[in-house]
Amino acid sequence: MIGRTLKLIVVALGIASSLPATPALPLQDGEKLTYRVSWAIVPGAGEIKISARQDAANDRLVVTTNTATRGLAKMLLPFQAEASSVFDLKTGRMISLLEKNVTKGRRSEHTVTFDFDSRIATYAPVGSTEKPRDLPIPPGDPTDLMMGLLQTRTWDLTPGQKRDVLVLFDDDFYELTIHMARYEDVVTPVGKFRTVVLEPRMDKTPPKGMFRRGSSVRIWIAQDSHRLPVKFEVEFKIGTGSATLEAYEAPSSAKAAVGTATSRARDGQNPRS
Repeated sequence: MIGRTLKLIVVALGIASSLPATPALPLQDGEKLTYRVSWAIVPGAGEIKISARQDAANDRLVVTTNTATRGLAKMLLPFQAEASSVFDLKTGRMISLLEKNVTKGRRSEHTVTFDFDSRIATYAPVGSTEKPRDLPIPPGDPTDLMMGLLQTRTWDLTPGQKRDVLVLFDDDFYELTIHMARYEDVVTPVGKFRTVVLEPRMDKTPPKGMFRRGSSVRIWIAQDSHRLPVKFEVEFKIGTGSATLEAYEAPSSAKAAVGTATSRARDGQNPRS
């Protein structure tokens, strides 16, 4: 159950993918986020780490997500997963995805490549006799499960507003509607935040997966300059899994700006000039 919780929390992270005309990138070069995962009464069940690096030579941004159980949860159910999402810096679209995981010693790996001209995604298992499959892409610009949530940082919804989104979970596309439920204050290890609470629902298609089983998802997005997803939660009939931001590292551009301002101040110059 703990491993399934981690997987569904990753679903929650990706479940709020946006559909602007030119999709915003989920992270910037050098940006890093770390989440502490809890399930029911187990406070340190797992950890999720997300980082981004820019491949300027190829106009790409590579975002890597690592998920793993920790402590007692690792003893009960060893689980590790890694996803590499590649974005085109010019269009903001995700063009390829590699996902792999190890659960109780069993390995699983696959790649997905997106052809937006033909509106076909090619799903290819790795290390398997299973042949690649073509997946028709519904309207919109899909992302993987993790990157979708981070793209909501560009949203500006008010209570009662909603937005349709598209995410890919393994080999299945989910067409969702994200509702802005309310404002709420949230305290995390990195500080206190005023947030908006987003709730994804399957309004336009028959519920499937976790939604058909009665699970609900909530996501908290900070209303500050970074607009970080500071908390997310998946509620099951037998308990609740949650992830809380415990560490954040700003993008390289922000670090460079701070360094330049510090240097100017040291030299007696106005850092804002």
